[in-house]
Amino acid sequence: MQDDQNPDASPRNSVRRIFFGHDGLRAIWSILLFLALAIVLGRVTLGAFRGYLHQQQLVMKNTGELPVTFTLLVDGVLFAVAALVAFLISRIEKRSFGKYGVDALRPNRIRQFSAGLAIGITTMCLLMLALKVAGAMAFNGLLLRGTDIVKWGVLWALAFFAVALAEEYLMRGFLQFQLARGVAAIASRMGHREALCKRIGFWVAAGFFSLLFGLLHGNNPGESPIGLLSAGLIGLVLAYSLWRTGSLWWAIGYHAAWDWTQSFVWGVADSGGVSQHRLLSTHPQGPLLLSGGLTGPEGSILVLAIILLVTAIVALTLKPQPGSPAAESNVSSI
Repeated sequence: MQDDQNPDASPRNSVRRIFFGHDGLRAIWSILLFLALAIVLGRVTLGAFRGYLHQQQLVMKNTGELPVTFTLLVDGVLFAVAALVAFLISRIEKRSFGKYGVDALRPNRIRQFSAGLAIGITTMCLLMLALKVAGAMAFNGLLLRGTDIVKWGVLWALAFFAVALAEEYLMRGFLQFQLARGVAAIASRMGHREALCKRIGFWVAAGFFSLLFGLLHGNNPGESPIGLLSAGLIGLVLAYSLWRTGSLWWAIGYHAAWDWTQSFVWGVADSGGVSQHRLLSTHPQGPLLLSGGLTGPEGSILVLAIILLVTAIVALTLKPQPGSPAAESNVSSI
């Protein structure tokens, strides 16, 4: 009789509570559904280009250089698949797709994206200048001339935009949002107030994915301990920009510009990989701790100073936006 009087005690509602909470589909199911669909769709889509990708991998093996079309295709597909799956899940969750970090390019987002581009270019140039002054980098001259500079510059800009979209969305987009939501729910059950729960959720998720971001760089050729550390730390800084703005557009701009300036303009290694059709020919020299060696500038101890500088820039220039994690957590000064 008591079960009949309590609709929440029915088997149907008990099953529903396993999958749905007060804010919709539970975070763990959103994450598992995303991973399952993204892996299947990603493999199927890239499988359609299996022959071409194998050919490009042989080019990389024989030349030691990364082709622009390989980068553009792989990362473009990864982002397209991730965004499509996230959109489908957003319909189930009845959430705006923009809640996952990549929202419409309104004027304020365009300004943030442009600022990220400018800071990415500037800080990479500062790092290269510091390496040159320290005698840790030698410049051998131009590799491209005339219209080839524009052609390959544009293609690499598109490729690194795809890289930034894919890596930021996978590391600090949908999965970041869902893990933060899940951790916040656990914190809430422990009796913490809502604002603190959201803060805990965001930074636990940001710390996890920044650590993962750094560890994944260990698969790159020529990676070093400082390179892994710098990748993890910059992941936290980019998460900090998400915390302040509620959007990934600043991080995407910074990420794309940093990689483009490093790999195309200066022609240095990026986590041990060198890009084809780069503008300048350079090589490291001197102590590995200073030059970064095969890892490139990201393996130099000097990159840590750049990361501190970028952190300060985010803190000083990106004020907490309405709807951002910082604003929702009632934190305006962190």
